[in-house]
Amino acid sequence: VVLGAVLNIILDPLCIFSFHLGVKGAAIASVLSQLASAVCILWFLAHKQSGIMLRRHALKLQLCYVKKILMLGMSGFVMAITNSAVQVVCNASLQQYGGDVYISIMTIINSLREVITLPASGITNAAQPVLGYNYGAHKDERVLKAIRFMSVVVVAYMLLMWLFVYLTPTFFLHIFSSDRVIVKRGIPAIQLYYFGYFMMGFQFSGQSVFVALNKSGQAIFFSLFRKVIIVIPLTLWLPTVGQLGVMGVFLAEPISNFIGGGCSYLTMYLTVYKKLKNDCKAKEEV
Repeated sequence: VVLGAVLNIILDPLCIFSFHLGVKGAAIASVLSQLASAVCILWFLAHKQSGIMLRRHALKLQLCYVKKILMLGMSGFVMAITNSAVQVVCNASLQQYGGDVYISIMTIINSLREVITLPASGITNAAQPVLGYNYGAHKDERVLKAIRFMSVVVVAYMLLMWLFVYLTPTFFLHIFSSDRVIVKRGIPAIQLYYFGYFMMGFQFSGQSVFVALNKSGQAIFFSLFRKVIIVIPLTLWLPTVGQLGVMGVFLAEPISNFIGGGCSYLTMYLTVYKKLKNDCKAKEEV
């Protein structure tokens, strides 16, 4: 990861300015950096220090494993593709009700969201092997501890970031733009969009548990539920309610966070956490 990131930082100015390739240079730099990371990973997996070496005879695809991998990966894929769909709808609505200024503001918000959610995604992704391994080993108490730890850390982090963004929106806007109009209109937009953003911590935690415990159906459903069933309809409808206009587009996100995050985590608690807790009690009684 560090190799790709550092190489990208070095290649970007070289390709863009030294080789006069412009935007094309930025794309080339990204592809070369990703290629270097991929080669590094393959080189590592081909040597003994990796622990489990890649062997040519083991590269033959087995349908039963491919299906499981695709189903587990489908949750992340659905989340990514629905994010893109939401962005298209948001930009169309913002263009209609607010114009280019608000599209610029939404671009800033999305960039900031990617940075904010990275640590939360890192924690939940790192928790999945721990959850899956202990679940497979029937170590239910460890699974419960991992769920509690992950949930508390992720929600607490998202809560702190929400407060930070809500109290200092100008600071974050100035990172991306010094345009007075964008900053002035961006302050209420960013505060509204990120209102109650800690609820995304429940969304991340709930989906992570579903993926780790091989409950891909629930993970895929809640990826679709928040974005497709809640955000897109609200983004199209809220601007027409009263005098909301462009603010209706930004309001769709916090509403979806509360409904989607709450439903995802509550379902996980009732169908997974509570069952594991009862199983632990039953074992103790025996």
